[in-house]
Amino acid sequence: MNPNMLPCFPAIFLIILQSLWFPNPALSSTAGVDSISRLLRIQDRQRAPPSVQEAAAAAVLLRLLPSHSSSFHFRIISKDECGSDYCFVVKNHPAYTQAGDPQILIAGTTGVDIVTGLHWYLKQRCGSHISWDKTGGSQLSSVPKVGFLPRVQEAGILIPRPVPWSYYQNAVTSSYSFAWWDWNRWEKEIDWMALQGINLPLAFTGQETIWQKVFQEKFNMSTSDLDDFFGGPAFLAWSRMGNLHGWGGPLPQSWLDQQLNMQKKILARMYELGMNPVLPAFSGNVPAALKRIFPLAKITRLGNWFSVKNDVKWCCTYLLDATDPLFIDIGKAFIEKQLQEYGRTSHIYNCDTFDENTPPSDDPEYISSLGAAIFKGMQSGDDDAVWLMQGWLFSYDPFWKPPQMKALLHSVPIGKLVILDLYAEVKPIWITSGQFYGVPYIWCMLHNFAANIEMYGILDAIASGPIKARISINSTMVGVGMSMEGIEQNPIVYDLMSEMAFQHNKIDVKVWVDLYSTRRYGQSVPLIQKGWNILYHTIYNCTDGAYDKNRDVIVSIPDVDPSLISGQQNGFLKYGKPYTKTFIREITDSFEQPHLWYPTSEVIHALELFLCSGDELSRSNTYRYDIVDLTRQVLAKYANQLFFEVIEAYQSRDLNQVTLLSQKFLNLVNDLDTLLATHDGFLLGPWLESAKQLAQNQEQQKQYEWNARTQITMWYDNTELEASLLRDYGNKYWSGLLRDYYGPRAAIYFKQLRESLENGEDFNLKEWRREWIKLTNDWQNSTNIFPLKSRGDALNTSRWLFNKYLRTSTILA
Repeated sequence: MNPNMLPCFPAIFLIILQSLWFPNPALSSTAGVDSISRLLRIQDRQRAPPSVQEAAAAAVLLRLLPSHSSSFHFRIISKDECGSDYCFVVKNHPAYTQAGDPQILIAGTTGVDIVTGLHWYLKQRCGSHISWDKTGGSQLSSVPKVGFLPRVQEAGILIPRPVPWSYYQNAVTSSYSFAWWDWNRWEKEIDWMALQGINLPLAFTGQETIWQKVFQEKFNMSTSDLDDFFGGPAFLAWSRMGNLHGWGGPLPQSWLDQQLNMQKKILARMYELGMNPVLPAFSGNVPAALKRIFPLAKITRLGNWFSVKNDVKWCCTYLLDATDPLFIDIGKAFIEKQLQEYGRTSHIYNCDTFDENTPPSDDPEYISSLGAAIFKGMQSGDDDAVWLMQGWLFSYDPFWKPPQMKALLHSVPIGKLVILDLYAEVKPIWITSGQFYGVPYIWCMLHNFAANIEMYGILDAIASGPIKARISINSTMVGVGMSMEGIEQNPIVYDLMSEMAFQHNKIDVKVWVDLYSTRRYGQSVPLIQKGWNILYHTIYNCTDGAYDKNRDVIVSIPDVDPSLISGQQNGFLKYGKPYTKTFIREITDSFEQPHLWYPTSEVIHALELFLCSGDELSRSNTYRYDIVDLTRQVLAKYANQLFFEVIEAYQSRDLNQVTLLSQKFLNLVNDLDTLLATHDGFLLGPWLESAKQLAQNQEQQKQYEWNARTQITMWYDNTELEASLLRDYGNKYWSGLLRDYYGPRAAIYFKQLRESLENGEDFNLKEWRREWIKLTNDWQNSTNIFPLKSRGDALNTSRWLFNKYLRTSTILA
């Protein structure tokens, strides 16, 4: 490493040139460091040849910016050239003489590092922005023409990774977001991963086909045995975790074959780019038939997971005790079958036996034996196996006190288990557990629950949390990660978090946000910067850590007697001031009041600033996404206020006001649907159509569409009068869904309110439930078609709604 390069680093990327992970020298010879270092060496040896990685990186550039495909030259370099770390280097190409020659040389230790270096150059030197298509796509208009790219310092710029891994995905992202993807969409996502520096992604697609082969070939199971085991295409994440079985199924053989082929394509591309895909491992979740085939095996039936009336047709799956010899046999067979099908592995396997599944005993020795057996099942199939486990259980389950937690974490050799500190931006377990008692971990941003598309985040925690963890005394942090449950929302959050894979110092978030707005729209607009600064201090400053509670009334109407709804809970605000009027004494568990953590008057002002900048930015797709999203956010909160005003009028027995305000609410729902229809990122149609596109016949098409509709409305069977608790779990603000489902459902509720007042009777909760449950079931089984492309003008629609609902309203007071 050339020490003369130090002065060339821009301030935002000031680095420490030393061993950058496990920074405490006292830990450099520990077993954990040695074990992880050994795995890294194995991964480096088994990585695709340099020429393959360079070609894969060049292909990403060609898909991203084809006009400049000849402007960059890519080269793989050794870690020795990076001071023994993973890094990328950006230099002026020494052979550049004329237009058409490569201008910029980007070198990296892997293909991912090269592509990340490309993103860094486009972002920091060309002012560009890269995001998902649904969130506005990439802003590349700021990139100068071929032959006029900005030069960098003569010595070049070298930026190493402070920790070796950048992790991506949650166990449920595969269902909430990836369920219906074809190869075209997967290719875009893998490109996005590489551009963001992700080198440790989950790779869960197609595992049901592996399980089919294992259980049929090794354990004498039939197709019908497995039909009852696997969930439907939209619910595979939860059947994999043992939460449910059979729901939405059975899986057609064509689906199984199709998904295995897709997984092979996904893995091939990831390996070409030098990624380390994480494969699944056996967690103990088994088909019911295994109990019949092996009657002496230690198999227990789990409890109910939110099904109506403990319906064993869908719930109460079977778990094989990890101490049973059969556990290791199955675990070994599963790993070996994956290696046989895929041809290679990165030696890291995810297994979450205890996620929402508490062990039957809190005896530390027993827990230790469980952990050891789980790992042995992996190691029996792969000598170099490392267990990657979500740390979510330590966040929510009081069972895991220090003795139990330590017993599990130390049940395998130190360095053979890596923990995902899954909710670290809100509830960092590394702090309360003494760095997970010396076990390596990855600092993860969870951010998003149940694929909710609410605007929220904690930018300050993202910018400082990983740095604080890495430089802390006795740090065992080996990576950073993004573990959201669903993607394609809040692009600012992911843009910032992805930088932490190569960031060494705490970021000045105010400065960063100003630069973000310039990059996102391709120009500096002072009013927009001011608006983003407001959002940074309000929406993206959810310091109470409760942003998992974001269920607005529009997408989650309360299934509760309105006389029991209180207007004062969770700090509910009435647009700019505390909403202190209490309607009645209590609220039932059936209705979780919308969470609001910021003064809405400030966010309305931010929206006004965005709208004032519209004439300059209306051609920008990123701006159009943001203006729709921000308008949606403001009006959704306004709808919450309207709803509580309806309830207040009902409790005051004011029929005229109930009628007036409820109609205003329903009009607002329809107007929001019109707004969402103006951008492709907020449409129901593509979700349903992508499901149907994977079908091989009409029967499958009907099944897949039902799966898609059901996931975003209400899961599980229901009775005529009893709905599943898993309703609106995966709610979405999508055009088509509001007008066709959420609006009609709210109309039923308001109708019952009016009839209660007109007849002088109590609210008919039974009739309300009967009607809305029927509406839901009918909607899930319907096949009406929704638009696949946006229509209408986003800016004009946002301005119209602002003037209609906000400018003349008292909420601006």
